[in-house]
Amino acid sequence: MRNIYTLNKISSRGLKIFDESYSIQETLEAADAILVRSAKMHDMALPTSVKAIARAGAGVNNIPVEKCAQQGIVVFNTPGANANAVKELVIAGLLLSSRKVVEGINWASTLTKDVAKEVEAGKSAFVGPEILGKKLGVVGLGAIGVMVANAGQALGMDVIGYDPYISVDGAWGISRHIHHALSLEQILNEADYITIHVPLTSNTQGMFNAEAFSKMKKSIRLLNFSRDTLVNNEDLLHAIEKGTIDKYVTDFPVDGLIGNPHILTIPHLGASTPESEENCAVMAVKQVKDYLETGSIVNSVNFPRCEMAWNAAFRLTIIHKNIPAMIGKITNIIATEGINISDMLNKSKGEWAYTIIDTDTKVTDENVQNISEIDDIIKVRVLFK
Repeated sequence: MRNIYTLNKISSRGLKIFDESYSIQETLEAADAILVRSAKMHDMALPTSVKAIARAGAGVNNIPVEKCAQQGIVVFNTPGANANAVKELVIAGLLLSSRKVVEGINWASTLTKDVAKEVEAGKSAFVGPEILGKKLGVVGLGAIGVMVANAGQALGMDVIGYDPYISVDGAWGISRHIHHALSLEQILNEADYITIHVPLTSNTQGMFNAEAFSKMKKSIRLLNFSRDTLVNNEDLLHAIEKGTIDKYVTDFPVDGLIGNPHILTIPHLGASTPESEENCAVMAVKQVKDYLETGSIVNSVNFPRCEMAWNAAFRLTIIHKNIPAMIGKITNIIATEGINISDMLNKSKGEWAYTIIDTDTKVTDENVQNISEIDDIIKVRVLFK
């Protein structure tokens, strides 16, 4: 029996994927895996039984990713599962940034008499341009960015996209009508609307700052449905004062942005749809189940993607440091133990590596212990069909 600890409420559609060999529990004791949404985990003491954590969502800021790696815990996220939900809200934000719909609705709600007459007299204050034919710059062409780019093109916009690290899946998914920007500066110089879809890293934090704003045309509409700190808010406010930014639409309300007529703050609704929650739960559960049962890793943020067809009786999975001669040390021990390797795969990601070894030779607890005693081996598991 494998134990699954649900740290937040997880969609029943996802949990139903677990069969009778799994137990869903509300305690951490003896848990093999943890399913989480937004709960903070940085101060949690994780038992040695935990092998995987799956975040039903894309961001993993609430999980101590590096600490988990050191303990041999694979951390998964669910990129793309909520992409359509976010894309739809981005398109709504794109339209709201142009047409002053929110401002008009707020004004109309204050009218109390001769409403039709007042509307006709006052509606000119809420004139805004159409998006048809305007240039949309999409920064980041992951799952959401590609969908936004394609939707913008379908709405008649001239779309340019920039992502130096675009994946094969992203390249396959993007419309051939989307223009490829050779640099971020090209988008800053040319776009009428810019939407941000990059992950938050040390390199991207505050990337939209005074220097970036200085390269933009006047009256830009800027959309941020990715992470709040990708934009330097102090520099943003200065850019608004100078007329560079006409409207900033963000899904991340923070102090200093509320009440500014040039800023629309949406209360973090990007993934807040029942469909998105279900999709994230289903993906998270499938990834955890596959890892626990076959050792395959897909969509991990701290370990490499590693999948191999399993055609032997036993499978060893080994989490270890990515250092020279490690594979030789492992295979030497295996040879000494009389284990014949049927197939093997090794992948690395930064300082961490993962090795899968298939064999028809029975793997004993003693074999596992001997491999575990190699320096810089983090965790060894043996699986069998």
